[in-house]
Amino acid sequence: MAAIASLLDTDLYKFTMMQAVLHQHPSAVVQYRFKCRTPGIDLAQFIEEIDAEIDALCALRFSADELAYVRALRFVKPDFADFLGLFHLDRKYIELRASTDVPGEIELRITGPWLHTILFEVPLLAIINEVWFRNTTQADFAEGERRLQAKAALLRDVAGYEDCRIADYGTRRRYSQHWHGHMLPLLRDALGDQFVGTSNVHFARIHGMTPHGTMAHEYLQAFQALGPRLRDSQVVALDSWAHEYRGDLGIALSDVVGLDAFLRDFDMYFCKLFDGVRHDSGDPFVWGDRMLAHFADNRVDPSSKILVFSDGLDIDKVKRLHAYFRGRCKLAFGVGTHLTNDLGPTPLSIVIKMVRCNGQPVAKLSDSPGKSMCDDPGYLTYLRQVFGLPADTAA
Repeated sequence: MAAIASLLDTDLYKFTMMQAVLHQHPSAVVQYRFKCRTPGIDLAQFIEEIDAEIDALCALRFSADELAYVRALRFVKPDFADFLGLFHLDRKYIELRASTDVPGEIELRITGPWLHTILFEVPLLAIINEVWFRNTTQADFAEGERRLQAKAALLRDVAGYEDCRIADYGTRRRYSQHWHGHMLPLLRDALGDQFVGTSNVHFARIHGMTPHGTMAHEYLQAFQALGPRLRDSQVVALDSWAHEYRGDLGIALSDVVGLDAFLRDFDMYFCKLFDGVRHDSGDPFVWGDRMLAHFADNRVDPSSKILVFSDGLDIDKVKRLHAYFRGRCKLAFGVGTHLTNDLGPTPLSIVIKMVRCNGQPVAKLSDSPGKSMCDDPGYLTYLRQVFGLPADTAA
């Protein structure tokens, strides 16, 4: 069975960003690069299998039923749904080869129009994961189900967490497509109203779940090259999002150039316009305190805003964050690998990041060490200077 059977088998925010790209930057050209952060992983031995899975991915098209589902989403505009009806992923935009510098590593680059390459990231990561695990491990689905039920019980059966809600954000680092599709109904049945949906559009459609997602780092990164001034890139990106969605999908991402720079740009206008903010790096407790104080400083009731936590969560961390912030604001939690790849084998830490847009380097200056990628160290120095960040900001 192919690792990817549907072009909807990706995160919703890929489609929401893609619609904005279609309408505002259809000619932008970007480059993404793959990185495996887990040491000692020999992916090169499976490069032919990965290659074949990519060929199968590029043969997929959206079905009539899938297009009807997308068209019915309240924020999807008719011309975007029509565009998807003509769309396919084109293999010519992908370079894949074994590394000549580091034995066992692979070099994977995606280069081409943003509009035509934006959907590659999530399925490619899912493919690499699945190929690795199918060749190096033996799945223990009974153990996976036992662990999943135990996690559900930690939320369901403990007093004080009745209003704690989680969603699945685990597509890109899942054990396999089969396990992902199997565990989602189990989790829904075990948690009831405490499970609110999934970022995966394919499984949301076939299981009748709510799809979740707004924007990813690449959207704000691209504006480092698309905006009129680098210093204004976050403001221009957020304005662009507001222009596209007119108040819908109102969760902003705060760590593209670090929280300090974000708070300087996220002024009273954005505090009132956006429904909330998503955390994806740095200490979540410190981040949440600072965000709520920032809303209050901008004459916005913090209790009316949503804090979305999505950085490497497990159920214990979800519970601690819920207990700390409960009653102070609205809360949402996106749990990924902890749900979709916990069957015994150690998950891989793999990413695909945008590194260039229109020939210019772009980067994320994360609030956590090691979460960023850039192919131009000089640009990182310049980016820090422009945003007034210290030289030791994690890159």
